[in-house]
Amino acid sequence: MPGKDPNKPKGKTSSYAFFVATCREEHKKKHPGTSVNFSEFSKKCSERWRTMSAKEKVKFEDMAKGDKVRYDKDMKGYVPPKGSKAAGKRKKDPNAPKRPPSAFFVFCAEHRGRIKADNPGMGIGDIAKQLGLLWGKQTPKDKLPHEAKAAKLKEKYEKDVAAYKAKGGAGATAKSGPGRPAVGKKAAPMDDDDDDDDEEEDDDDEEDDDEDDD
Repeated sequence: MPGKDPNKPKGKTSSYAFFVATCREEHKKKHPGTSVNFSEFSKKCSERWRTMSAKEKVKFEDMAKGDKVRYDKDMKGYVPPKGSKAAGKRKKDPNAPKRPPSAFFVFCAEHRGRIKADNPGMGIGDIAKQLGLLWGKQTPKDKLPHEAKAAKLKEKYEKDVAAYKAKGGAGATAKSGPGRPAVGKKAAPMDDDDDDDDEEEDDDDEEDDDEDDD
């Protein structure tokens, strides 16, 4: 992938990703030399994962936990190259007001849990796509409650930012106006969505590794 730091530690591998890798190895042993229909293979893996008991999944969950320990250890010693996106990130002031979510992210927060429950084997990227499709099907009237909630959160945020600046907050800049985030140019999702961004980046690493295997 262009622009990717080759020295960056490999991202965390989820329990489901370990399961898919195991399925792939089983398929190679049973059908050596035959190509795999990725779409069909992924569907079968997802269906099989959904029907597995919690006891059967323990093996893969333990593998994921072990890989997370490896990842956290590797990241502690990782230093992003100068000029990279990661190196250029400014540390957030923990006392700065949290940026408000958009109407779409309010909608996502309400529906993400249900989609995860209905599709336990679905990756974060696919869940995001499903949420996007579901949002696109909403009528303007359906979106009103989410837009109203987002507007209230934005109003609260503007008041919090004003109070923060009045106290001489580190995030206050000349370019930041009322209702405009002190850091960055556009509103970001809630905290749990920020976590998802990290996981998506890890998923990208996993997909790259899968392509190399194939």
